[in-house]
Amino acid sequence: MNTTSVTGKNWIYKKFNSPYVNGLIERYSLNETLAKLISFRKDHVENIDLFLDPKVKNLLPNPMCLKDMKTAVDRTFKSIKNSDLICIFGDYDVDGATSTALLAKYFLSLNQKIKTYIPDRQKEGYGPSLAGFKKLISSGANIIFTVDCGTLSYKPIQLAQNYNVDVIVLDHHQSEIKLPKAYALVNPNRYDDESGLNYLSAVGVCFIFLVALNKKLREEKWFENNKILEPNLIDYLDLVSLGTVCDLVPLVGLNRAIVKQGLQILKNRTNLGLKVLYDLCNIQSSPSTFDLGFVLGPRINAGGRVGKSSNGADLMISSDIQMANKIALELDKSNKERKSIEMLLFNKIDAEAKKFSKDPVLVLSGNNWHEGVIGIIASRIKEKYKKPTVIISFNKNKGKGSARSIIGFDIGSQIIKAVQLKILESGGGHKMAAGFLIDKSKILKLRSELIKNFNKKNDEFSTNINLYLDGVLSPSALNENFFKDIDKLGPFGSGNAEPKFAIEQLKILSTTFVGENHLKIILLGKDGSTFKAFAWNARNTLLQSYLEKNQKRKINIAGNIRLNEWQGKKEVQFNIIDIAVA
Repeated sequence: MNTTSVTGKNWIYKKFNSPYVNGLIERYSLNETLAKLISFRKDHVENIDLFLDPKVKNLLPNPMCLKDMKTAVDRTFKSIKNSDLICIFGDYDVDGATSTALLAKYFLSLNQKIKTYIPDRQKEGYGPSLAGFKKLISSGANIIFTVDCGTLSYKPIQLAQNYNVDVIVLDHHQSEIKLPKAYALVNPNRYDDESGLNYLSAVGVCFIFLVALNKKLREEKWFENNKILEPNLIDYLDLVSLGTVCDLVPLVGLNRAIVKQGLQILKNRTNLGLKVLYDLCNIQSSPSTFDLGFVLGPRINAGGRVGKSSNGADLMISSDIQMANKIALELDKSNKERKSIEMLLFNKIDAEAKKFSKDPVLVLSGNNWHEGVIGIIASRIKEKYKKPTVIISFNKNKGKGSARSIIGFDIGSQIIKAVQLKILESGGGHKMAAGFLIDKSKILKLRSELIKNFNKKNDEFSTNINLYLDGVLSPSALNENFFKDIDKLGPFGSGNAEPKFAIEQLKILSTTFVGENHLKIILLGKDGSTFKAFAWNARNTLLQSYLEKNQKRKINIAGNIRLNEWQGKKEVQFNIIDIAVA
C-alpha cells in the first residue's frame, strides 16, 4: 500500500521477484533482506560477486582505451626523462583540487619539479585563462596539465602552443566537435571517445592516466635506473574517492571500487593534509561517503568559494605539519563564512524562485550575488523544487551562471548548445552541473531555450514527487548486524542510492535540538522498544511541526540507518527524511 506524506511525497514500496530473490539466497548464501535489496538493483548490477566485493584491480580498464592516452603518457615520459618543470592547472572545486594534488603527489614522489596553479574564482573564473597560462609559461613550463578543465580552452591552449609549451588535458566535461589544439586531450566525454568511461570524475581520469604512466616507467626500467621506489597507486585512492564523491558522479563500476577502497585508505590517514582536516572535524567513526561529501568536501571547496582558491589542493599536497594545520584552520574558517553567506542569499533567491514556480526550469538572476555560493544554492533550490535550476549573478551587464539539473535533463549539453546559438558567451559542464558567462540582454532567450528543450522531454519527467522505499522495518531491526548487511551494498551515492525504509505506528517520547538546526527524537515502537532518530536541518520545516514532543498522533517515518561511533561506542540510529501520519 502506498502512502502520501506530510510533505506531499508518494511513498512507493518496491516490489521484488521471489524466484530471483530465492536464487540469490541459494547461490550466494545471502540472508533474505540482503537478497531483496540486491534484487531491487539487478538492472544496474552486471556481476554480483564484483558488486559485493568491488576492487579496483578487478574493474580497472585498459587505460589505452581512452582516446589520446598513449600520446599523453609518451609526452609525459619525455618530460620526466628530461627533468622538465611540470605545471598543473586545476579547477578550484574538490574534483579539481584532488586531481591537482594527485598528480602533484605522484610527480613529487619521482623527485620531479612541479608548479601548481588554481585560478581565483571571482577574478579569473573557471578554467585556463590567458593570464594564468602566461604566468606558468613565464615560470619556465615545458609541459602544462589541465585537470578538471581545459576541454573548451581554445585560446589559452593556442597561446601555449605559440610558446612551444605542450598542454595535456585530463578532464571529464563535455566537448564540442571542435577540440582545442592540445598535445593530448584525454576525456571520456569528448565527442569521439569510445571508452565507455564517461561516468568518471576528473580525478578518476587522472588516476587511470597515472596507472598508464606508472606502467610505462616500469617497462622502461626508469624506477630501477633512477633508484626510486615505484609508487603504490592504491595509496592515492583517498584523494580519488574524495573527488569522485564530491563531484556527484555515479557510484557504479570502477567508481564504486575507487570509493570503497579509498575509504579504507582514508581511515589509515596516510595523506597528512586530509589527516589534519579529519582530526579538525573530530570525525571519530570510520569514514563514510557522508563524511567525504558533507564534512571534508565542503571545507576543501570553501577556499575556492570564499577564501584562497589554492588552499584545498595545497592542503592535500603538503608534507609540512605546521603548514597543513594552518591551511586546515583557514579552510574551516572559510567554510563557516560560506555557510553564513549561503544562508542569507538562499532566502533571497528562494523568494525569487517562487515568482517562477510554474516554470519547468528555474532561471533566476540578481545583481552581485556571491559567485562562490550560487552553485550550492542552485543545488538546494533544485532539491527543493525538483527542477533544473540556473542561477546567474550579474555585475553590470555581464553575468556568471551556475546550473544544476535533475536526472534525465543533460544540463552540460544544453549549455554547450546555448553557446553554439550565441545565447551564451562561453560555458560547459556535464550532465548534472554546468557554468557559463552571459550578457544581460540574453537572459530571456536562455530561459526560453531551456524551457523549450525541457518540454520536448516532458514525458520523461513525473510531476509527482515519489519516495521509493525498500521495505518496512520494526524498531528491533535497528542493530549493528542489520547495518553491516546494508553496508555491504555501499558505498552509496549517485547511481547507487542508499536503501530507505519505513517504520510504522510510532509514538514520540521526546524531541530536542542538536546544534542549531537538527532534531534528536526518542520514539516508541508498537513492539514496546525505544530508539533514537535524527532529522537533519529540520528547524522551521514541516518535519519539525510533526516531531514536536507534544504531538499526540502516531506517525510513520521514512529514512535510512546510520552507525554512530563515539568514544569507542557504536550505536545504530535512524535518519528521518519524511513523515506520514499513522
